[in-house]
Amino acid sequence: MQHQWAAHRLLTLALVLVLGLAGCGRDGERGRAEGTTVVLAGVKAGAQPTATASPTMGGAQGGLPDIIAVTNRVRPATVLVQNLVDDRGQGGQLPGRPDQGGPEEVPQGAGTGFIYDPAGYIITNNHVVAGAQRLRVQLPPPDGRFFDAQLVGADPQTDLAVLKIDAPPGLPTVPLGNSGALQVGEWVVAIGNALALPGGPTVTAGVVSALGRDIQEPGQGGSRGGPTLFGLIQTDAAINPGNSGGPLVNLRGEVVGVNTLGAAGANTIGFAIAIDTAKPIVEQLRQDGRVVRGYLGIVPQNVTPSVAAALGLARNDGLVVLQVGANTPAARAGLQRGDVVVGIGDVPVQDQEDLDRALTNRFRPGETVPVRLVRGGSEQTVQVTLGERPAP
Repeated sequence: MQHQWAAHRLLTLALVLVLGLAGCGRDGERGRAEGTTVVLAGVKAGAQPTATASPTMGGAQGGLPDIIAVTNRVRPATVLVQNLVDDRGQGGQLPGRPDQGGPEEVPQGAGTGFIYDPAGYIITNNHVVAGAQRLRVQLPPPDGRFFDAQLVGADPQTDLAVLKIDAPPGLPTVPLGNSGALQVGEWVVAIGNALALPGGPTVTAGVVSALGRDIQEPGQGGSRGGPTLFGLIQTDAAINPGNSGGPLVNLRGEVVGVNTLGAAGANTIGFAIAIDTAKPIVEQLRQDGRVVRGYLGIVPQNVTPSVAAALGLARNDGLVVLQVGANTPAARAGLQRGDVVVGIGDVPVQDQEDLDRALTNRFRPGETVPVRLVRGGSEQTVQVTLGERPAP
């Protein structure tokens, strides 16, 4: 309840987007969001011919971007991720098949992932794999092989997960790019298993519509809302159910985002986790199987011009402290309601994303760090010994 990322609900005048996760989930509906579970009964991925043309990536034909070469580079490394469940329920036998040995596993839902390391490591979304009894991935046609997948680690707060398969020789991979170099209006390509259609991944193209979007995910099982994802890439490349976890790539065939969300009722609004956000999370998941974050124990609110005017603040950036949790690191250090946090360590804090990134990537639990804040119009520094952020 004291989590730093939770406060966007308070003192915020915002346009509420009704969003649907673009991949599989254990619930068929998330509030008013589009249904997100892709049911796979009867669906088999068949082979289909692959394009043989290979013009230079990023080139243009008739003034339009060349998507063929990008597709040929990335599509072979874009995999179907299946969430398997035991169809017998609690160990019962299937009707009419009393002599059947072993459990009968069927795909409950599906999403997408992409192989980025020849050792068999795959990046996908947490909501694609959450609650899975067993995971299986399939290479796209014409290969079509299935592999059991191990969940290396998952992070619900960033909606990222890492899988691993036993890598055969010559496993296709896709390189990770630099999302920090993206520009609004730049062409991008989204690849994923939309609707789990047979025949392999679907390719859509569009532009970067906006950068740095902060969006709250739909809640699970009718809950009011999931975690807020910071710094998302908005694109008009179609991101449909089943696309979750798939790559968003630039015209050089480099992954710049992980496709995650689509806006219900708006076919040209989709969101991807920036790959620069994903890289340190993926590395922690590979090393530790989970992400350990520093913890202050405050409920903050971004200081915007409207918030500054409402609260009589002299600055339009930083984080105003709305609440300090009892017996938290912030309380022990003397932080107070109404303080405006403007820095932690040597990291300037202009918004929640800055603080979250610093507590995730720079500072560890148990570390004592200086927190710069403005109180009563004057800036001061307090020393805070960070705790570990509790699980949501």
